[in-house]
Amino acid sequence: MEYTSTRGQSKNLTFSEAVSEGLAPDGGLYIPASIPDISGKLEQWEGLGYADLCFEFLKLFADDIPEADLRKIVDSSYTRFDDPAIAPLRKLDNGLYLLELFHGPTLAFKDFALQFVGSLYEYLLSKSGKKINVLGATSGDTGSAAINGLLGKKNVNIFILYPEGRVSPLQERQMTCTSADNVFPIAIHGTFDDAQAIVKSLFGDLEFKSKWNLSAVNSINLARILAQCVYYVYAWLNLPKQERNNVMFVVPTGNFGNVFAGWLARKAGLPVKEFRVATNQNDILYKLFNSGVYEVSTVEPSYAPSMDIQVSSNFERFLYYFLNGDTAKVREIMSAFKREGKWVFDSFKTEEFSASRMSDSEISETLAKVYKELGVVVDPHTACAFKDLPADCTKVLLSTAHSAKFPELIEKTLSVHPTSESLEKLLNKQIVKTIEDADASKIRSFIEANGIM
Repeated sequence: MEYTSTRGQSKNLTFSEAVSEGLAPDGGLYIPASIPDISGKLEQWEGLGYADLCFEFLKLFADDIPEADLRKIVDSSYTRFDDPAIAPLRKLDNGLYLLELFHGPTLAFKDFALQFVGSLYEYLLSKSGKKINVLGATSGDTGSAAINGLLGKKNVNIFILYPEGRVSPLQERQMTCTSADNVFPIAIHGTFDDAQAIVKSLFGDLEFKSKWNLSAVNSINLARILAQCVYYVYAWLNLPKQERNNVMFVVPTGNFGNVFAGWLARKAGLPVKEFRVATNQNDILYKLFNSGVYEVSTVEPSYAPSMDIQVSSNFERFLYYFLNGDTAKVREIMSAFKREGKWVFDSFKTEEFSASRMSDSEISETLAKVYKELGVVVDPHTACAFKDLPADCTKVLLSTAHSAKFPELIEKTLSVHPTSESLEKLLNKQIVKTIEDADASKIRSFIEANGIM
């Protein structure tokens, strides 16, 4: 299988090449040049465990990796989850389910992809003899999950940018208390979007990228998207058969990667009716799907900090398909959006997506309501998924993080102290981080001083 850029001006690559490349040289994102059809395989996949299903799904996309090697990579990626189901599907009410994606080592959904990416990188580097520097930006969970996936891995250093003071204290501790020599957390004065812009700028400097063998773990890396497709298939297969015909997945999202992974699984043949994009008060995606206006505004810090995003990196992947592969139009739109911070679509209505928005006050109210009526303590991101749910379909809400990562809000709202043994251990460890201005040249200099060659 080959992978092509959304902007159409880079050569097609194999799976392994596209994973190593991260961002395409033309500034686009890699996507499958063709999408395999899984609809005829779903019956065969019935009853598979998570790792087995992951292998069966990914071998359709990673066909340049010998199956025996891919099997080992996948198996090693799902050994550190604290529930035997890996992604248990919990019934809350009639037609209402919670897909628990917080049982990995950093208690967030991004462990599903980044444990795999860490094992995949280790494999690819052992084959090539290369050394790489992984660069990413995070609004919270991506950074800790990426660091955990690459912790102590040979031949790789990892640099993670995050907005100073705009991630939860425990999220920061997960990134800064590792004591690992190959981990470099960098807090910047600015927003997540500033951090992401620096990452894109450095990846766009092709000479620098080549010299330092930069690679990405943000959701611009297609391996993350493909690994995240799997839990949608797994959830669908674990629904009662009589409830599979009219399914809505409700996905808390800011960067569009998580919900795009589900949509890609649908495009591959998973019979899903609709995806609900659940946003917080930073509602660029809500406005897009309701008005056709894609416009940057000021980021407002919220109770759901991992969604405090305005520029949704993975939207470009969906845009490519929405425009029927018109790469020239993709380039035009993304260039104008970068230049002006706005693009108005003549029509952006699609029956495959709907969107909701939740303010901080509504998050608090929802946390209390869900706890009182359903007996479940959810985190503030997951709370956003409970907004305006329709009655006439099966609803699977993605629970994206453990409530223990947000103890202050949970205690204030519910008078309950959510705990996690792994997080409690971090409280006594020393924070080690670098603080920098949101300046690409300063981050470039830092990588030059600390990178591996």
